[in-house]
Amino acid sequence: MGLNSVEIREVVKYHGTVIAVDHLSLEVRRGEFFSILGPSGSGKTTTLRLLAGFERPDQGEILIEGRSMREVPPNLRPVNLVFQSYALFPHLTVFGNIAFGLEMQRIARAETQSRVHAALGMVKLGSKHDRMPSQLSGGEQQRVALARALVNRPAVVLLDEPLGALDQQLRQEMQVELKAIQEQVGITFIYVTHHQEEALTMSDRVAVMDHGRVLQIGSPQDIYESPVSAFVANFIGLSNLVEGRIASMTDARCTVSVPDLPTILVRRPGGVVEGSQVTVVLRPERLSLARDVHRNGFDNTVPARIDKTLYNGSEMHYLLRLSNSALWKVRVPNSGAEQKRFLNGEAVFVRWNADEGVILSE
Repeated sequence: MGLNSVEIREVVKYHGTVIAVDHLSLEVRRGEFFSILGPSGSGKTTTLRLLAGFERPDQGEILIEGRSMREVPPNLRPVNLVFQSYALFPHLTVFGNIAFGLEMQRIARAETQSRVHAALGMVKLGSKHDRMPSQLSGGEQQRVALARALVNRPAVVLLDEPLGALDQQLRQEMQVELKAIQEQVGITFIYVTHHQEEALTMSDRVAVMDHGRVLQIGSPQDIYESPVSAFVANFIGLSNLVEGRIASMTDARCTVSVPDLPTILVRRPGGVVEGSQVTVVLRPERLSLARDVHRNGFDNTVPARIDKTLYNGSEMHYLLRLSNSALWKVRVPNSGAEQKRFLNGEAVFVRWNADEGVILSE
């Protein structure tokens, strides 16, 4: 057996005349937590439905555990789907909901009992096996839905925005728990979401989709720190985008000239040439602010004025107006009461090192 749980090869899917999935190819490794991230209409849910067999590709091939799914109906595929809506049977207990699939397969009663109890243990609901769904919180109902998927021992669990209905705090707790359960059972999870933080927190790798295409696949760190396009940079976290031209280059660095700003030093990427138009991506949390111009070990210093201050608990968010009228975002940790905050209208200097910027070539 190969290392891949899932292979999608050049898959195309139309909804009427609209192309929902556009020559999509990707591989998901066995035992991986793989997220498909993108805005509404990017094709991520269609991709999940194609894997589950609820839709059929117009072109291309889907393989699960090395086997083509071309003629395999949904109920015979080695996958289980977990929805945002949980889809629990209201008239069955927690135990009954989880056991349902095994009973349909006519699994022996003793084995059903032990597998259901094992699944309940995994999702920490052993003491609630006799409750009805209506007696459970949203987070508990979500865990029942997950246990019901895991009890069938599928090769792949497909999760469609499963935490979307939960409040923020519970959602963050469930992210940690879901990843822990996935590591414990070692089953491949393919997780669809439009929630960037969720994908970054849980995934081994992330595919960013837009308009039916995959724009980038990589580890959360790769995608956040080395986005391949302005869309990816903006979709994964906040970015300041600076348009300029490469004025000079050394082996390691580029000097980028930007209209009405000082030149900017950036680490040199592959494949750029002197004179080419580029976009520099600067993450708000990688920038620092100072009241004086001294570089103090920073490669770049740009004057600005504070346009707006926003208190966000752990951080201050500043909107800055630069001399070329651009608005930049800067995030500064609230490290303590003694720290003096910047005020609206105050003149400041934005500082950062060359390695903090990423160049996107046009």
